[in-house]
Order: sequence, then C-alpha cells, then structure tokens
Amino acid sequence: MDTIREHEQMFGQMAPTKLFFKCVLPSMVSMGVTSLYTIADGIFVGQFIGASALAAINLVMPLIMISFAVSDMIAVGSSVQISIQLGRRDYREASRIFSFSCVMIEVISVIVGLLGYFLSPGLVRLLGAEGQVASQAVEYMRMYALFAPLLLCFFALDNYLRICGKVRYSMWMNVLVSLGNILLDALFVGVLGWGVASAALASCLCIAAGSLVSVWPFVKGGQPLRFVRAVLRPRKVLNLFANGSSEFFANISSSVCAMLFNGALLALGGYQAVAAFSVVMYIDSIVKSILLGMGDSMQPALSYNYGARNRGRIFALEGRVQLLGAAVSVGTMALMWAFGQPLASLFIEPGQPELLALSVWALRLFSLSYLFSWCGIVSSSFFTAIDRPSFAMVLAIGQALVLPGIGLLILPRLLGLDGVWLTMPAACAAAAVCAGVLMVFAVRELRRKLPKEA
Repeated sequence: MDTIREHEQMFGQMAPTKLFFKCVLPSMVSMGVTSLYTIADGIFVGQFIGASALAAINLVMPLIMISFAVSDMIAVGSSVQISIQLGRRDYREASRIFSFSCVMIEVISVIVGLLGYFLSPGLVRLLGAEGQVASQAVEYMRMYALFAPLLLCFFALDNYLRICGKVRYSMWMNVLVSLGNILLDALFVGVLGWGVASAALASCLCIAAGSLVSVWPFVKGGQPLRFVRAVLRPRKVLNLFANGSSEFFANISSSVCAMLFNGALLALGGYQAVAAFSVVMYIDSIVKSILLGMGDSMQPALSYNYGARNRGRIFALEGRVQLLGAAVSVGTMALMWAFGQPLASLFIEPGQPELLALSVWALRLFSLSYLFSWCGIVSSSFFTAIDRPSFAMVLAIGQALVLPGIGLLILPRLLGLDGVWLTMPAACAAAAVCAGVLMVFAVRELRRKLPKEA
C-alpha cells in the first residue's frame, strides 16, 4: 500500500514542474545514453572494419527496427491503458493489461526471431545489396534474430518501470546497458577484430541483460503492477492496439522511409552516399532518442491525469515538454553546424577526405530538420497519452513517411544529392504545421470532455 500511495502522490499531487523534471531528466539521460550503444557500433565498425560494413548496417537497420515495431505497439498501447486505469485507481485491471501484454510480446518475439533468421538473405537481396556488403548485412541481422526473445521485451519493460514511478531505476539500468555495450564493442571489434557480427553481439548481450534487470522488480513484487493470470476481452485488445498504432506505424514508416532514402542515395551517389547517410543517422539517433524520451517520459503522468480527469495538470505538463523540446532541438542544430566535422570524423577511417566532406555537408543540411521535428515528435506522444490514437497516427505517419516520400519525389530532381539531405527539413516543417492544427482540436476536445478543476 505504501508503494501505491507514493505512486498516487507522484503522478496525481506533485507540483507540475517538480514532476516534469523528475520524469523528464532521468528519461532524457536514459534515452541519450541508450542511443550510445548504436553510436558505439558506428564508431567501432567505421574505424576498424570500414565503410562497407557501415553501409551494410545502415541497409538492414530499418528491417531490425521493423521487427521491434509490433512489440512497441503493444508496449505503448498497453502503457496508455495501464496508466489510465491507475489514474482511476483500478489496480487489478492495470495488472491484467500488463500481464497479458508481456505474454503477447514474448510470443511475437519468438516468431520475429525465426522469420528474421531464415529470411535475412532474401531480404538483403531485395534491398539491392551485393557482395561483401550483403554478407555483412546478413551476419548483422541474424545476430539480432537469435536474441529476439530477450530483446523485444526490453523497451516494453522499461515503459512499465516508468509507469510504476521507477524512473531512476530505469535510468541506471539503461546507463549500465549502454556502457556495457561500449566496452564489449571495444573488446570484440577493436581488440579481437571479430567483424561486423560481433558489433551486433555486443548490443544483444547487453540488451538481454537489461531485460533481466528490468523484469526483476515485477518478479520481486511490491509494485503497483504485478504478474497475474489474464485474458482480455477482444474489445480491450483492439483498444490496446489502437493506442499503440501510432508507434507501430511510425516505426514502420521510418524504416520504409530509410529504405527509400538508401535507394535514392544509391542511385545518386553509390555506397559512398549511403555511408555518409549512416553517419547522419547515427548522430540523428541521439537527438531523436532524447526527444522521444522527453515525450514518452510524460506519457504515464499525462495518461494518469487523463484517467483522473485532471485537465489543468495535463496542460501544465505538456506545455513544459513542448518548451524544452524546442530548446533542445535548436541548440542541437547549432552544435551540429559548429562541430559537424569532428562529429563525422568519429565514424570514418582516416584517409577518406571525400567521404568526410560529404558526411559533414549532409549532417549540416539534415540538421535543419531539428528546427521543426521536435513539434511532431512531442505532440504525437501527447496525443497517444490522452487516448487520441488517430491524431497520433496521422501525425506520425505524415512526419515519418508521407511527407518525406513527397520530398524525395521532388527535391532530388531539383537539387540532386542536396535534395535528399533537405527532404527531412522540408517534411518536418510541414509536419509541424499539421501538429499545430491537431493540437488545437485536441485542446478543444479536452476542454469540452474534462471539467475544469476547482
């Protein structure tokens, strides 16, 4: 009962600014440091194995992200419903949704692992890879497939920890996973020279360990959520999928978009351009992780207060997220223009001045997207948290696929390779306008549906 009272006091009564920083700062640290395990792959692979391996990882990474998409959909959708039930103080129903979702994610992860392992050669060929790049891509993808049952549950369990208010536990777990990954990358790739598959092995071992650490508080007990026998009604399952649909389609759309970018770059600049794009994506992953971490960190609090019908707290918390998102994004863009060359050089072997110059220019043009992308990312998380999956899905698909796809059809024809790098800034600017329009409708709906607090 003490844990439940602490949970209610944190999400329902703590001052908005204090709650905001209590949730956001650990999550930003967690997401930023977690992205380092991807960065570590890029640095060690680029420096010790070469540009072909860097291109191979970039080609299959969208497929790996697609494999996480279904589990992420369940994780996000269940997190919204769990938080709303906790806001209503229905702890039994919250635990039923939690338990059912964990089982469903594990079943899906086994299926994904089997498909990924046996279908990887054919999928890599469909992406247009040949020779050494193709063989390295298959090695990398198969390693992730082997560990899938312990990987796909990691991000879901991290969500559930934050729902229970264990934000610091989540943060330290992610920090240790990332540091462990960097150390193993240095050992496997840098010291032992085991090749591209060992970079994937380093990530998989650390994420698998993180999954075991994440599940322990729920096995031990004493949390607002606990494992119970649960079978949900079909309507409840459909609602769960609906709430997580924006996350699912955003992941799928981002992966498809990345493949479209790779295709355009192969046509315009060959593997050199794809390698430059991989450098951009590695650095971009840190920025996107921090922004996503900010939005997702407030989801439990927003959904809890939506369930508790506390409209004022919802507006107060979201306003703080939007302001911080804008500040982080603009500051990051300035840093990338100022320090583009030293950042890009981390991923590129010495003696490749053309690749370095191309990567720096691509990074600077692409970073213009940060002037606008924060709005779509943070707003989409807000719509998901307040049980508006249609708003979140429209915005997520628009920013991740539809608008970039339109940009790729137009801008490269006008500007050549520069048009590819400028596609995301143009798409994110258009998405920011869409986010503003949807936000007006969402605020009006909340004002009408939830009573004003006394």
